[in-house]
Amino acid sequence: MGDITTNDGVTLHYEEHGSGPPLVLVHGWGFSGRFFTRNVDALAGHARVITVDLRGHGDSGTPRHGYRVPRLARDLFDLLETLDLREVTVLGWSLGCPVIWSYLELFGRHRLARAVFVEQAPRQYYAPDWKHAHATCYDDASLAALQTQLTCDPAAFDRDQVDTVFATEPSDAERELFLAEMAKSPPYARSALMADHTRYDWRDLLPTLELPSLVLVARRDRVFPWQGPAWVGEAIPGARTVFFDRGGHALFFDEPEKFNRTVAEFLPGPARTP
Repeated sequence: MGDITTNDGVTLHYEEHGSGPPLVLVHGWGFSGRFFTRNVDALAGHARVITVDLRGHGDSGTPRHGYRVPRLARDLFDLLETLDLREVTVLGWSLGCPVIWSYLELFGRHRLARAVFVEQAPRQYYAPDWKHAHATCYDDASLAALQTQLTCDPAAFDRDQVDTVFATEPSDAERELFLAEMAKSPPYARSALMADHTRYDWRDLLPTLELPSLVLVARRDRVFPWQGPAWVGEAIPGARTVFFDRGGHALFFDEPEKFNRTVAEFLPGPARTP
């Protein structure tokens, strides 16, 4: 494990496992790299797996500035540059997907070889031409309600999040770990980041992407209707989409064997069954 410093002076924490082609895992909003606890060891048999905590999350710094998707994309750029990672497979879950999309828009394929997108719609708000909105944050009024709940009772908000993102029941130890990780992310950071993230519409960008892509979609997600994340696979040229029938928003936790096998097979070089 280690830390890097971004170009605006914020410390980012990362952990590293295994060896081989680099695989960088980017977690979702309010979470941390430790949410991939059921995946890292298996994937480390095929790749140099690097989990990073986004600013304002996990063991990374919690500044009062920079909670915008393009800033997180620059943080990812700084991580890849500092560690001198090349031909990277980058995997984004939920918010991690827009971080990668923003990276591609700003920096192109610099240092990237392929991408995996896990459970994120290209747009979260309802629109006349978009019906696959986020379940609870689908317009400015619902965003304000979410921010109020998060600010007034973060612990209750986090417990509800854990119940929402998993389709299967975490063990007591896993639940304790996840809630402890979420408590590290201050409400001001999460509130500001969601206010920025939730208003984006990436539908114009995705058809322009040329990076080989794998899209993983959960049938039992309670955050997005499955059609939203599936649209991502339809829009990116040449993308392969894999459906997880028993998985929820954190499908990598709910169906870890299938997730680990699918990602390992997507990596460069021969893949062994985890």
